[in-house]
Amino acid sequence: MRRIIAGLLTITVGFVTWSVVVTILLRFLAPPASALMIERRIDSWRSGQKHSSQYKWVDLDRIAMPIASAVIASEDQNFLHHHGFDWGAIQRAIDHDENSKRLRGASTLTQQTAKNLFLWPGRTWVRKALEAYFTVLLEACWDKRRILETYLNIVEFGDGVYGVEAASQRYFHKAADRLTPEDAATLAAVLPNPHRLRANAPSAYVRERQHWILRQMQQLDPVALR
Repeated sequence: MRRIIAGLLTITVGFVTWSVVVTILLRFLAPPASALMIERRIDSWRSGQKHSSQYKWVDLDRIAMPIASAVIASEDQNFLHHHGFDWGAIQRAIDHDENSKRLRGASTLTQQTAKNLFLWPGRTWVRKALEAYFTVLLEACWDKRRILETYLNIVEFGDGVYGVEAASQRYFHKAADRLTPEDAATLAAVLPNPHRLRANAPSAYVRERQHWILRQMQQLDPVALR
């Protein structure tokens, strides 16, 4: 029993040390890939389907401010004020799920960054616990600017399209620093389901969501996002 406990402690200390070191390094270095990108690649190998991906890291200074406003307006309006978890949104999601068959998410941008960067898709308690751990780690080791920068660079906008630079080039044929508010709102509108919703052929739902996001963007303080 002592050997088992010692082994578990060794594994735990090793994992914590590894995760802290990697998180600190990624505070300054662009990740070559995310766990989600690797997961998609492995899935394509298993299924035998052809898979190509587009991913190019760009600094936040080279990303048009409207896309930052758009993802905050659509995904996490309290991003600048919480410490990784939006407890009000979580409670509203719980209340909603109790009275509806359609689940409502409450993940913050920090949680989504932690999940996409380090973890695999899924809803198991183990993955959720690890997501919470990495969320705390990101908030402790990074500032909000770095979290937003990383999210914008690794978030999935379509099959094999990761980050705003790749999405901007694919769907609008221009660099991410030239995105208009309308472009940005369209990209943010597809995030709930980037495999079904398309930024280059927006459905009526995407257009409706785009208009809602544009209205929400007007209420954000652009200075606070810099």
